[in-house]
Amino acid sequence: MHIDGNAIGGVVTGPSGPEAGVWVIAETTELPTKLARMVVTDDQGRYVVPDLPKARYKVWVRGYGLVDSPKVDGEPGKPLNLRAVAAPTEAAAAQYYPAIYWYSMLNIPDADQFGGKSNIPANITQSDWLTVVKNRSCVGCHQLGQLSTRTIPASLGQFESGERAWIRRVQSGQAAPLMLNPLTQVLGGVPFKYFGDWTDRVADLIASDRRYPTVNAYGKLYGSPEYATDNYPILDPKTHTVTTFRAPVRDADTPEALGPGHAAIEKPMAPSPYWGEEKLWDTKANNHNGMFDRKGRVWFAAVVRGPKNPEFCQKGSDHPSAKLFPLERTNRALTFLDPKTMKYTFVDACFQTHHLQFGYDANETLWTSGGGPVLGWVNTRMFDETGDAAKSQGWTAFVLDTNGNGKRDD
Repeated sequence: MHIDGNAIGGVVTGPSGPEAGVWVIAETTELPTKLARMVVTDDQGRYVVPDLPKARYKVWVRGYGLVDSPKVDGEPGKPLNLRAVAAPTEAAAAQYYPAIYWYSMLNIPDADQFGGKSNIPANITQSDWLTVVKNRSCVGCHQLGQLSTRTIPASLGQFESGERAWIRRVQSGQAAPLMLNPLTQVLGGVPFKYFGDWTDRVADLIASDRRYPTVNAYGKLYGSPEYATDNYPILDPKTHTVTTFRAPVRDADTPEALGPGHAAIEKPMAPSPYWGEEKLWDTKANNHNGMFDRKGRVWFAAVVRGPKNPEFCQKGSDHPSAKLFPLERTNRALTFLDPKTMKYTFVDACFQTHHLQFGYDANETLWTSGGGPVLGWVNTRMFDETGDAAKSQGWTAFVLDTNGNGKRDD
């Protein structure tokens, strides 16, 4: 098979011949950032890892039913045949299964444990339990099931049971309340038994505008550390380099985005198994995520100023949305960064922001979901024309239409 000068390729064989459908991983640390590229073999065991910058690579095979093969040296332009290694046991093979495979082994209380028939709070249904464990709280920030979460770090100490270990684990670091509250206040502390049983048994970038995916073609990728820091990581996939942009806040007296009203606290509740008692998080901007617009600018759900809203958001304002539902406080608003000029623009919003999605309308409306009682939006076309954040935004309360007439009434 022909191998281009910027590719590594060959054939993967195993104990029974060519290995189809296995991963070949090529990794180098000789570039400004570590680069790893993965491909899958065809039905004849052939592979090509394309478009590799000139460097020396470690190359190996990974697959279901296998263990990682020895890492061998490879260079672009040179063929490289590889030998897959069969897993000696089922347990060894399972170490490479995806996190969700392991997390699916977590037991869920039977239906007869709900409705006040056990220690689970009487108002909690099985669906409520699944929402916390599967959809929101537990998996909102962590990929549960990978090695570090399905095992207990030795640095946490020795515990009489997995249940006690999990009670200690979720007290670690500045995000402890976000982990503790759903498990204790909402579910009554009962999940610790199930997570402990699980552990004893098995011992989260934006690259383009989703509407127009050619925006930012071959451009830089923008990340978000959220509560950790105001330094936004920027990866250049062409040069394999990483830079950072330190996001400012508009008002000098803006407090850290930690403590009451936030998902993280000012200081660790208990030592982390990795960082001890060190206070690592110090963000003010607290960006949650970014979203490209059609012009190639990156919009962020980030802090602009302190939590008290400007007067146009509050009761007595002439703003149409404020007349219907005034808002006094918000923790996040909106900003955007122009990668061409690196100009960072504040868009002061009355409503809470969290996730961002651009609409397909002529106004290039940016919709936000931030929890709480309202849904907010910004007419970005109007903001570009006027620079007026108040005029360009709106919000509406979530209304349960009990009489089904489609109106805001009784």
